[in-house]
Order: sequence, then structure tokens, then C-alpha cells
Amino acid sequence: MDDREPETRMIILEGNLERITFQNEENHYTIARLATGTPGSMITIVGFMAGISPGQTLRLSGNWETHPRYGQQFKIETFAVSLPETIEGIRKYLESGVIKNIGPLIAKRLVRHFGKKTLEVIEQCPERLTEVNGIGKAKAGLIERSWKGHHIVRELMQFLQARGIKGAYSARILQEYGEEALDILKKDPFRLAEDIPGIGFLIADTITRHNGLPKDDPKRVRGCIRYLIGQGENDGHTFLPDTVIIDQCGQTFQIDPEIAALALDELADSGILVREDIPDKQDQKAVYSKELHAAEQGIANRFKALLSVPMPMLNMNPEELTCEILKKLAIQLSAGQLEVLEQILKHRVAVITGGPGTGKTTLIRSVNAIFERMGKLVVLAAPTGRAAKRLSEVVQRDAKTIHRLLKYNLKEQRFEINPNNPIDADVIIIDEASMVDTLLLFHLIRAVPVTSVLILVGDVFQLPSVGPGNVLKDIIQSHAVPVYYLKTIFRQAQESPIIVNAHMVRDWNHPGEIPDFQTAGPEDELSEFYFIRQSSPDTVVETIKTLCAESIPHRFGFDPIRDIQVLTPMHKGLIGTINLNQALQKTLNPDHTGMEIMGITYKPNDKVMHLKNNYEKDVFNGDIGTIAAIDHQTRLVTVDYEGRKVEYEPEEMHELSLAYAISVHKSQGSEYPVVIVPLLTQHYVMLQRNLLYTAMTRGKKLVILIGTRKALSVAVNNDKPRERLSGLARKLIWD
Repeated sequence: MDDREPETRMIILEGNLERITFQNEENHYTIARLATGTPGSMITIVGFMAGISPGQTLRLSGNWETHPRYGQQFKIETFAVSLPETIEGIRKYLESGVIKNIGPLIAKRLVRHFGKKTLEVIEQCPERLTEVNGIGKAKAGLIERSWKGHHIVRELMQFLQARGIKGAYSARILQEYGEEALDILKKDPFRLAEDIPGIGFLIADTITRHNGLPKDDPKRVRGCIRYLIGQGENDGHTFLPDTVIIDQCGQTFQIDPEIAALALDELADSGILVREDIPDKQDQKAVYSKELHAAEQGIANRFKALLSVPMPMLNMNPEELTCEILKKLAIQLSAGQLEVLEQILKHRVAVITGGPGTGKTTLIRSVNAIFERMGKLVVLAAPTGRAAKRLSEVVQRDAKTIHRLLKYNLKEQRFEINPNNPIDADVIIIDEASMVDTLLLFHLIRAVPVTSVLILVGDVFQLPSVGPGNVLKDIIQSHAVPVYYLKTIFRQAQESPIIVNAHMVRDWNHPGEIPDFQTAGPEDELSEFYFIRQSSPDTVVETIKTLCAESIPHRFGFDPIRDIQVLTPMHKGLIGTINLNQALQKTLNPDHTGMEIMGITYKPNDKVMHLKNNYEKDVFNGDIGTIAAIDHQTRLVTVDYEGRKVEYEPEEMHELSLAYAISVHKSQGSEYPVVIVPLLTQHYVMLQRNLLYTAMTRGKKLVILIGTRKALSVAVNNDKPRERLSGLARKLIWD
């Protein structure tokens, strides 16, 4: 998206669009066939194109590429459409149905009345359409709107492509601005920086630089600063130091440091950004977006309010607690667990943290049982649907996602449960709290009544939340809230190599330890934890295919699709999710005829994952199912989520992906019978201790690492990615 990059030599093609094989209605990615005019010249073209239809003449620029499955095709960079000029061509164009509200009969009448000027009249003088028999004012208005809607997307896309900007962004811009999109881009492009976080500034910057705008133009500088703040949030930070922002303005966008500093002052003075001191750093200020600063401060204030309300005295002694838990759950608590339970019941807010096998689930069940025994209303929640389902299964009580608990209104993008309509519960228990980001915790805690109890449970050493902040870690480090550490691995868990090795990797107070593969036992004995040495991506892929299709099912008895989950650090590359999904689909599900939707081939029995919360369908981010049926005529796909069938229209398929292999981030909050994790130095950037630890702890019965000892060592010893810039810990400390 940068017009300053060196241009590559483009090939120009011109031809007639014969048919559209596939088009994504959301971003207009298109696969089509083009006839270039010479015998046998039909070619496949791929790229982002909108407002096109068969029969049109296209002028394309781009380059040839070879697809590993579909062979040679022409990848489009820019396109232009030539509208028909002959009366016969115009009639065929309109009869094709490309313009809604114009059928074959109306098309013939229009061409008969206006001749070669038909398209010119529709575009420039639509009021004249009423001259044609059968077209009144209402019909003329519908035709005018259809024509504009058809052409505005294409014009916008061509405008962007002419300036070196991906046409795929046109859908997002149209969604924001509608028919005014092109006018806004031409008159005030930096509106995008405010209205479309992330890509908005880069699009605006490319357009204005293309038009010769000075580097230090005030709108550009302000947009740049807000863009950098947004990028920091994407990286997990709630703020950036002002010196970092000013340096990046200069290095990346060639903005004078003094001008950047003045713009930062203006944004802070206007309240768009917030600055505050950073302890022990006199020469720096923390710079926040207004929203995230309010969230951090709001969390701190609410915690202080909750902690200021005394808890009623507990009328149960340790012996009574033990008897009640034994009676309700048939569990004999250890002395350490009983002590933690006693303390938790005395506090308005508490945190329970610990690794696998240390009894977090037992404590959740015990807390729930005791509060219910006291007649308290308890609600259970977790950040994701998968985590909520798992919590529900282990506690044997209904658990919700936090969004569902707070009744998130997707249409209006707000929570209906809020300070004015708080959570109706005496006790709120949140599991997998490490996955909760700053904004979500803010919305949650402001809806917690000050007379309620809030208990956060999580493993602080797993991957942090996808959104900005590191709230569980900050709460623990602040010492403002009672924290109960579960460190003892119980006897049954001590026998699990998965748990023992996860704790070896987990010890953050010392350099991480390489897992002990001796615990896997002799070759002729089955264990839970294995390391297979492979150094090349090709052999890793072949090994994973063999393990999933043959070795694990035959030797351990696990189902290759239902029980085995491949977790990988990245999406691209031979051992990324994209290639592994294609390879495993061919290996594990080769017999069915597939259907290509949005560039991905789906088959019955395919393992798939839902990618975002969909409250209408009652499926959530991370839910895994199998495709039960595909209707090739209607392109309707039915997915079976453990006995519950959910249907997807073609335009909804962006909410699904193949799930033979998924990213480690997507696996958070879930557990699988078998986990396979490739680890090679090609994934160097992603080789992190918390990522490896998270992947290992997703496996319940068998974990297999495949790769090199060097990659494993890098991951174990790389603790730097845990560092996020956040001010929550210091805000939580009592004044």
C-alpha cells in the first residue's frame, strides 16, 4: 500500500469475460475465465474485481503465477471495464441481469428508445427513464440506485488500485461510507484514519502521498500518531511511550520529531489521547487511546470499590467445609486446598492461579458447592464458547461466555448488562481469566454488583489475551487482590508426563527446562509424551500425516479426526495451518467430492472450526465440528457440532475454516485427547515459552512434539514475548 515502493513490470491483457467461477461477496475476490480473442486463448484470472459481469470487455494488468493445484493463472493487480458501445452489445449487457430491476423486456424498450445513448441516460439523466413505456418514477428510481450500486464498487476499487492500494479494501470502505465513499477518499481521505482503525491511515497516507501532500501535513501527522497507537494495541500494549511514538513517526513515516511532538500535544489537549507519568521514567510519558485509558482506570476503581465492601462472616468451620465437599462432590480436599478454600470465602475478590494438575477445577467445584450450600446464586463464565463448555462439563453446571453473560447486542455493539443493569448473581466465577483482555474485563467488572463476589481463575503462564493488556498478570503483580497459588501437583497428575513436562517448561523464575523425554519410557511401552526428531519441513509434514492416519489410531486407538489435533505456531509455510490442513484433508478425508467456497475446498466429514462468536447460530469462536452434508445445488453446508446441526449459507462460510491443524492461539481454552506440535527454526519468531507451554497443556492423553532440539530449546528459553506495556498493575495499587 506504499506508492514509494519500486514498481514491478506488469503484463497487460485485454479480453472478453466469459464466466465468473467464484466471487466472494464480502471482499470481491474473483476467479473467472477470460477469452483474449485468439483460438484456445481461454485463461483463468484471479484477483479482486467488483461490478463485473460476463460479456464485458476487461483490460487487466498483473502477472502470471502457477497455482500448485490449478496450474497457470493470471493474477490481477488492476482492472478496467469497457462498457458495450453497440446497440446489440448494450441490449445483451442489460438483458444479462447485471443491473437489478432491468429485465429482458425493459432492456429492449430502453435500447429501442435511447439507442447508443442508453447507458449514458441511465448514468447521467435517470429522470428521462420515465419516457419509456412501463417505467414510472418509482421504477426509474430503483434503476438509478441499482446502476449506482453496481458501478460504485468498481469505481472505488479502480481508484484504489490506480494508487497501489489493494482492491480488497473497497468492501470495508463501502461498509463505512456507502455511496459517499469515493467522494470522501477524494476530498478528505484522512477521515479513514479516524473511522477505520489500522488500514484507514495507510490507505489515506498512500492516497495523499500519491497526490503530493507534504509529509508534515497536520492531518497526516495526527493520523500517523493514532495509527501507531492502534498498532501498539494490536501488539497487546495498552499504551506506548511518547518517545517511541515520536521515533517511529520519524523512522517509518519521515515526520520531523518536533512536529510529531507538537501533534501529540494537540491530541492530548483535545482529549483524543491521554498521557500519564511512567514511574521511574522521568523522560517518558505513557500515551493511551481515550478508550483504553478509561478501561484501565475503570478496572482499578471498580476493584477498589469491591474490596472496600466487607464480607459477611462465614459460619462454617474447616471440618464442616470438608464434610460438605465430601457429601456434595465426593472429594477429599488436601490440607492446602482446604486452606485456600477457607481464605477465598472470606474475600470479595480473589484470584486462583496454577498450572495443570494443581487442582484449579476442584477448587472451582468446591467454591461453587459451598456458596450454593449458603443459598447464594452462582454464575460461571469463560472468555470463549469452548472454554465455557469445558467449564460447564467439569462443574456440571451451566456456564456462559462472558459476552453472553453480559448480553452482548451484536447489532448495536453494546452490552445490555452494565452498571445500570448489573449481573444478577451473588458469586461470579470466571475461568481461563488469562484470555480476558482489558476492555472485556472493564465491561465485566463494571457490571458486577459491589455486594457480589468475583473469583478469577486462570493460568497466568499461558498465552496472554488476543486483545490489549495482560490483566491476570497485572492483577497478580499488583498485590492489590488476594491471590492463591496452587503449586502442588497431585499424585495422579504426577504420573502424567504431559503435566510434569509442562511444569518443567513453565518455571518462570528460572531459565526454562527442556522436557524430560525419558519419562516417555522404552519404545515398546506406551506413554503420554514423545519427541520425534525431524529437521526438514517436508519430513515433518509426512510424519504428521503418518501419525494421524496410521500410527496413533493403530497404536493408541484414537480417532484421527475427532481425537487428534495438530497445533502449529503459524499459518503460512509448509508446517503452517494452511498447508497442513490441505495435506491432512487429502490424507484423512480423500473419498468425498469437494466444493470450493471462498478459495477453500470443503468435503463431507471434514473437520472444521467456527471462527467468531455467532449468537444467532449458538456457535462460538473455537467450536470444532465436522461437515455433515454439502448441498452442491444450493451451496448450503451443514456442520455437526457434537450432535447439533448448524447450516451455513455461502456468504457465511467466512466464519468457518478447516481445523485438522489450527494455531496455538485458537486452541486456548480447549483440550484435546491428542495434540501434535511441529517445532522448527523456520518458526523462529513464534518460538516462545508461553506458546509451547500452552500447546503442551492442551493435550489430555498424548502430546507429540516434532522438530529439532534447537527449535525446542529456543522456545523454552524465549520468555521475552510475555512483556506487554500496561499500566493496570500500578493503577490497582492502593493510594
